[in-house]
Amino acid sequence: MRSVFHAVVGASGLFLPLAACSQEPAATPPSASATASNPALDAIRARSTAFAAAFNQHDAKAVAAFWTPQGEYVDEAGERFVGRGEIEAGYIAFFQAFPDAEMSIAVDEIRLLTGSAALEDGSVTVTPAPSEPPGTNQYTSVYVNEGGQWLLASVRDQRREPPAAAQAAADLEWLVGDWAAEEHGVKMESSCDWVVEGRFLQRRHTTIQVDGEQATGMQIIGWNPLSGHVQSWDFSAEGGHATGVWTPTEDGWQAEVFGTTGEGLPTAATNQLRRLDDGAYVWQSRNRTLGDLPLPDSEEIVIKRRATD
Repeated sequence: MRSVFHAVVGASGLFLPLAACSQEPAATPPSASATASNPALDAIRARSTAFAAAFNQHDAKAVAAFWTPQGEYVDEAGERFVGRGEIEAGYIAFFQAFPDAEMSIAVDEIRLLTGSAALEDGSVTVTPAPSEPPGTNQYTSVYVNEGGQWLLASVRDQRREPPAAAQAAADLEWLVGDWAAEEHGVKMESSCDWVVEGRFLQRRHTTIQVDGEQATGMQIIGWNPLSGHVQSWDFSAEGGHATGVWTPTEDGWQAEVFGTTGEGLPTAATNQLRRLDDGAYVWQSRNRTLGDLPLPDSEEIVIKRRATD
């Protein structure tokens, strides 16, 4: 059965828990009601800050205590959770699954409905682990004042679609990790991680020749909003650089790459990446040229994920 703590599963396969999670700057400036000085509004904003602190301490009981005893949470799929007991149990499970998760809250607007009820709208972003991109939801919370304390009576979640840059990069999320290959005594090692808050992938690679000579380089992969495609930017230790236009294929990606060597010679190639499974992919470079000289196609190389300790 779908769980509230698996409510938001984006293209990157990340999970986002309850509506009050992590922070992304508001797309528009907060309304006057969110910034005006008012004791009740200030108290509710303080509760949101305290909620984030309780979450980041992974204190499930403290998090659940922000709701009224019969408070409810409804996720973006419509599944409803009622009472502090259900909410606490869900957070316990989430913190066990994601022990490094962090969050913050961006409040867009708070409106007083009566002297003892208020409506809060905002966005919440959770980073499940340092190496994984965040996921974001929008939320609407109803606060009630019981015994002088503002408590959550209802929280309703709605998924916020990530921008095109994050969506495109997320299609390559499976590349995150450490990889290695060996062909005719030549060793290749690479490591791929998220950078810039999950908007780009950074891949560092090293080739070790049979005689021990090494060549290193770095590649950035992300969305080019001007031309509307996935693009790569490659840099080598010798001063060479290249850009690639990536298009999806049935079982992977193809990149048309154009660049120059450190000595100023133009280069071109069609690189193909064919995914075998989560632990291996095949790479081949075709239609290669160096200056005016055509080069033979490379052999297909199977690159395997390194086992983690």
